[in-house]
Amino acid sequence: MDRSRVLTLFIGVVRAGSFSQAAMEAGLSPQAVSKAVRQLEDHLGVRLFHRTTRSLTLTEEGERLFELANPGMRLLDEAIDTVQNSRRDMDGVIRIAAPTSFGQHIVVPLIRDFQQRYPGVRFDLVLEDQFTDLVEARIDVGFRAGNPPERNLVSRRIGDLYLVVCAAPRYIELYGAPDSIDALREHRCTGFRQPNTGRMVPWEFRVDGATVYRDIPSVASFNTAEAEAAAVLAGMAIGQLGWYMAADDIRQGRLRHLLPETTASYGGVYMYYQQRTQMPQRVRQFIDYAVEHAPAQFAGGPWTGST
Repeated sequence: MDRSRVLTLFIGVVRAGSFSQAAMEAGLSPQAVSKAVRQLEDHLGVRLFHRTTRSLTLTEEGERLFELANPGMRLLDEAIDTVQNSRRDMDGVIRIAAPTSFGQHIVVPLIRDFQQRYPGVRFDLVLEDQFTDLVEARIDVGFRAGNPPERNLVSRRIGDLYLVVCAAPRYIELYGAPDSIDALREHRCTGFRQPNTGRMVPWEFRVDGATVYRDIPSVASFNTAEAEAAAVLAGMAIGQLGWYMAADDIRQGRLRHLLPETTASYGGVYMYYQQRTQMPQRVRQFIDYAVEHAPAQFAGGPWTGST
């Protein structure tokens, strides 16, 4: 005997005042409900109802069982209602994982604008450059640059990534600007070192429709994109930066886009999550918001008003 089932049906009969009404509310036949109550009576060894063709009343034992079981069932109903309402509610925390530089430049503005619409939503943003396991880290939504996650996840591309060669006007005044990829070797350049492996990352260029790689000597190397961008902006050297990081500085004249014809694409930006079913409403709303608004932050590309 399924104790919780028969007890739930017993309480349903008491609340409804009849087997037929309780059966209708439970989506069962009156015979099935009556059988379940008889099973409970046989299990307890007592009668729970006085039944006649015109009335249904509780026995003394039935009243005692209802008084003991009904408060617990109400607490269970309240707990279920609370969880169901939390799925629909826009109050609560959304945990997000993203690469450090991308999170600062793209995700933080998304969070800011989303909270203006839904001030009750709080965010826990985890910035790390390695792939984040959503289940293990209890993350609701992850962002990844480069290639889409290969695991069993829902993945949506929200933008394209480009690498742009750029320098501050101060640097160009002192050292001039290169006129070719090979000329970069005669200039002061920055380098990026993979934080996980320690290896220097070659520069990427687009030449005759193909992607080519060059090891450019560096006067300073960095293991965070933010530090490298700060060095370039300060006029220390020429750097190859992500377009999403350099775009505003280029538009405002704080950086110059060099060798624009060699600009290379190195993949996309992806948002990934486990599923869209049984998802809190606030998470679902944020995903839809990011899909709609994140692409605007990549709009135009590095060829529109960038030189």
